Amino acid sequence: MPQTRPAMDQIAAATQAPAPPKALSLEERLTLINTEMTARLDEAAVAYEVNTAHIPIEPVDLADVVTGPGVASPAPLPDLYPTPVAALLQRAHHRLLTGGWCKDVLVDEDGARCMLGAIRIEARGDSGLQAAAAAALLDAIRRTFGDHVDSVPSFNDAHGTGRIPLRMVDRAAHLADARGL
Repeated sequence: MPQTRPAMDQIAAATQAPAPPKALSLEERLTLINTEMTARLDEAAVAYEVNTAHIPIEPVDLADVVTGPGVASPAPLPDLYPTPVAALLQRAHHRLLTGGWCKDVLVDEDGARCMLGAIRIEARGDSGLQAAAAAALLDAIRRTFGDHVDSVPSFNDAHGTGRIPLRMVDRAAHLADARGL
């Protein structure tokens, strides 16, 4: 009797495991995840609409919510330090915050001031107080940035924005208050 091998080969071929799926590339995986997340977000949006459909909504007038810079009044000056130099530096800091900061001039055409310009206007003619505030400011700058800083004007003019100069005027006010100036 002859052997029936072809039947065995057919059975073996039918029972072989399928080839593993080809690994997805990064682009294919990202596309698959994007599709899945879009479907999930769509489902969440529908669920939100269903869950909030019963909530009454009153229209909001944007004029009641949005105000422009011209409508708001300037921030009030916080409590002044009890010492004169610290209070002067605090007023100068507040002036820079509300009136603007500039560089290369004491006062620009828009009324913004540099660090010394703010100290000068807030000193109200008291040159001794102005000099003490400038010295305290230079000391605060040198404590933070090192002794290579020559002067307050050079430090002021070395910056493109007023963020760091304003922070230094505020630090100088704290320093002057701690020293009792």
